[in-house]
Amino acid sequence: MNLERDIVRALRQVYDPDIPVNVYDLGLIYEIKVDDDHNVYIKMTLTSPTCPIADTIIAEVESAVRDVPGVVDVKIDLVFEPQWGKEMMSDEALSELGLL
Repeated sequence: MNLERDIVRALRQVYDPDIPVNVYDLGLIYEIKVDDDHNVYIKMTLTSPTCPIADTIIAEVESAVRDVPGVVDVKIDLVFEPQWGKEMMSDEALSELGLL
């Protein structure tokens, strides 16, 4: 079982409602750590500090990760440094949005 791979797969099912790209390829996930007890720490950001649906996106990320078999607990750390920019997007995301 590769827990981190499964977590990334789950994160690719969570979308920012304003942008038709998943949060992982959008570059909103800065860090994923899984400890020996299968507790998961995720450092993430949003496209804007004033995002009106921040709570919804964070809850969806937490729920998606918590549903991955083997995950015991999830902690989300929301940060705004470094500030998100389109350069953080994957090539897949840039292509989906016609920016590549």
